[in-house]
Amino acid sequence: MNYLQVLEATYLVHVLGPFSTHRPSEIVAAPKVYAFDTGFVCYHRGWASLRREDLGVLWEHFVLNELHANLQTRRINYWRDKRGHEVDFVVPRRGRNPVAIECKWSAADVDLTNLKAFWERYPGAELVVVARDVDRLYRRRAGAFTVTWCGLGDLVGRLRSRGRNT
Repeated sequence: MNYLQVLEATYLVHVLGPFSTHRPSEIVAAPKVYAFDTGFVCYHRGWASLRREDLGVLWEHFVLNELHANLQTRRINYWRDKRGHEVDFVVPRRGRNPVAIECKWSAADVDLTNLKAFWERYPGAELVVVARDVDRLYRRRAGAFTVTWCGLGDLVGRLRSRGRNT
């Protein structure tokens, strides 16, 4: 753990803790580790060329790097429950509902099951899908909840303009 703390302090990795307020049903202790650079991720994994299934992993790293850089905060979490549902990033907001973010290389690849599970646990949460191929922000209703679909620039702009109050 000390080695990991040194890597985080020198910004070589980003360590995300789990977002949790319902301890019995959520993961509360296992951190997720992201590399500082997508090129490093490729090198570490031994990828000389990229396959389609690699793009989602790199997109998730890239989105996190952009959130850290543009929001100037390390207060970004992930969420996972004990039934296996997981949301890539959760931006907590003091006195307001959190923002749950799913990262997808392509909007066509989205399955809303995990966002739905998060919304059932946190009914006022803002649900967002950030995808590389979404040019213009839009919203879609999915049963009882609404999901905002956007590109990375729109996501960063929305989070910055809302004065996150973290």
